[in-house]
Amino acid sequence: MAIKIYTDGAAQGNPGRGGYGAILRFGSKEKELSCGYRLTTNNRMELLAVIVALEHLKTDKYPVTVYSDSKYVVDAVEQKWVFGWHKKGYKGKKNADLWRRYLPLHQKFHPRFVWIKGHSGHPENERCDQLAVAAANQRELLIDEGYEQSEQEVKGENLL
Repeated sequence: MAIKIYTDGAAQGNPGRGGYGAILRFGSKEKELSCGYRLTTNNRMELLAVIVALEHLKTDKYPVTVYSDSKYVVDAVEQKWVFGWHKKGYKGKKNADLWRRYLPLHQKFHPRFVWIKGHSGHPENERCDQLAVAAANQRELLIDEGYEQSEQEVKGENLL
């Protein structure tokens, strides 16, 4: 038995409204997750989908495979780039807050990543896309604090 996770992220504008969708599957059990944000990026939503899905796992006793259409996420992990970014303190890297949140999950679950072509009729990827887009279109959206805070710092805004 193995745990399969399917993920997708969406942003309307980049940055813009965004959302993620994920499907967790273990045997005959399945759970869908999604959430929307008022201002974010596609890459953040792709990565956040993976993070939230892993955070929902209740055991690390089974192998985990993550299926994603994000080359950004899949290559960062499978090519081991994120580990180099971590050693260098994420200097000059976007989404450092999310990669820092991801790494302990990686150490716990040791997920394998598989890239799948997006919008190619893959049923789970299509469903995750639907979940992500629907989440981004909700009336009540969360604040992606990591993104909005980093953007304010880049612009030199001081909100305190």
